[in-house]
Amino acid sequence: MFEAIAFYLFAFLTIAMFYIAVTTSQALYALSALAAGMIFISAFFFILGADFLGAVQIVVYSGAVMALYAFGMMFFDTTREVKEKQGNKAIVIGLSSLAALMVVIIVAAPIVGSNIEALYPMSEGVGNVQEVGMVLFTKYLVPFEVAAVMLLVAMIAGIVLAGKKMDLSLTLMSDSELMAMKEEDKKVNL
Repeated sequence: MFEAIAFYLFAFLTIAMFYIAVTTSQALYALSALAAGMIFISAFFFILGADFLGAVQIVVYSGAVMALYAFGMMFFDTTREVKEKQGNKAIVIGLSSLAALMVVIIVAAPIVGSNIEALYPMSEGVGNVQEVGMVLFTKYLVPFEVAAVMLLVAMIAGIVLAGKKMDLSLTLMSDSELMAMKEEDKKVNL
């Protein structure tokens, strides 16, 4: 009974946070809601008894969203209004239909696949963390290392991109300099 109540509570909170992340026009609100949604997703892992995956969800994904939050604060002018272009309605309807079909498949999969066996069943007397480590560092060692190298390259690229305009300080500029910079940006965007 407790698990069902917790599941529905965290499901509602997760959907609410991701709804806020998608619909808000403020970048910092969207990133805050995204981080909260990632933390609420980790609750599902804790409910299922996968404590290691729940902790990894919090550390990795919420940490990544917080890094995204920092980049959002650095690069986006959160004071201006965002004007969005309206997309093609056929694409929106097609993607919505695809998403609805995926939800139906996800809900129906446990009913249809009740006889599915795990590729790596749990060993008796071995904990969750040890099982994940055995699979990760034996079968999936090369993809794990490739992902680590890709993250390192992305981190270096982020540092290089962040350092390009470090010589300008918007807080130290006068109003006339800010207006000239905005006019210059408008000319570039046209």
